Amino acid sequence: MTVSRMTKSKPLSLGGAALVMTLAATGVHATEPCDDFGECKALIEINASDGDIGFHFLMDGDDLLAGRITDPNGRQVFQDLAKGPLAEQKLTETFAESAEPLCWEDPDADEEDLEDIVTLEGFLEIWADGTYTFSGRGEEGEKSSGETELTYMLPAAPADVDFDGTQITWADGDDLGNCASYNDLTNLVSEGVLPEHPENVDVDAFEVVLEPDVEDGDPVGNLVFSIRVPGDIMTKAVTVPAEYLASLPADTPVKVEVGAIGGEDNATFTEEDGFCVNEDQGCDDEEG
Repeated sequence: MTVSRMTKSKPLSLGGAALVMTLAATGVHATEPCDDFGECKALIEINASDGDIGFHFLMDGDDLLAGRITDPNGRQVFQDLAKGPLAEQKLTETFAESAEPLCWEDPDADEEDLEDIVTLEGFLEIWADGTYTFSGRGEEGEKSSGETELTYMLPAAPADVDFDGTQITWADGDDLGNCASYNDLTNLVSEGVLPEHPENVDVDAFEVVLEPDVEDGDPVGNLVFSIRVPGDIMTKAVTVPAEYLASLPADTPVKVEVGAIGGEDNATFTEEDGFCVNEDQGCDDEEG
């Protein structure tokens, strides 16, 4: 599960960085005004470990009854319409993401999932780079419009992600994991499909997340540690606060994820699981 999402969570100060413990780990932020909109953003997000890829967008305006998005080819790709009580109270922020089909033949995937594979190159054929136009309509017919750019500047997936019980560490990567190897990407650059090899794409920030790896519905799963650090940090390591770790029950299995966030907000994430926090009986032991 990729955990990068657009959010307005308010971070707490922690040693000059941001600490967020939320109900769901979220991360990609659109922060610049978008013409008539407070915010708008279109981006590509890749989970290099699971091998999936998706289109995400955020549209944030005031008192809207309707909104839509048009791609660089003039095709409408999204439309939102408030009705009933929602029309009375109006829309402000709308965030959505496409389904994220596999981009590779995962040997452990269901046959149905393998029928819907969309490779990186196939995804880029669907989602054109360029200017995406956002438009909205208010109660009195007033119109809002804004533009944002979707680029193919895809940051490489973080490599060697690990957690030693105290620190989460990682290294710079040079590919997109299961979505595209180094050689695949080299070919796409030489063919003019990608403007830059991901290993050469600047990383503005790394998003680091630790979350309990528990069943859906378990309230412990709500206790998530998430932090963003600058992309140019020399030592790629984040210390997880002892207070957070102490808040987790004994024998809590956890997983970690590190995402590379590019200047255009495109993001590539790497996941690792199998870690155990506050180990007593062992996270792999079955109850009873």
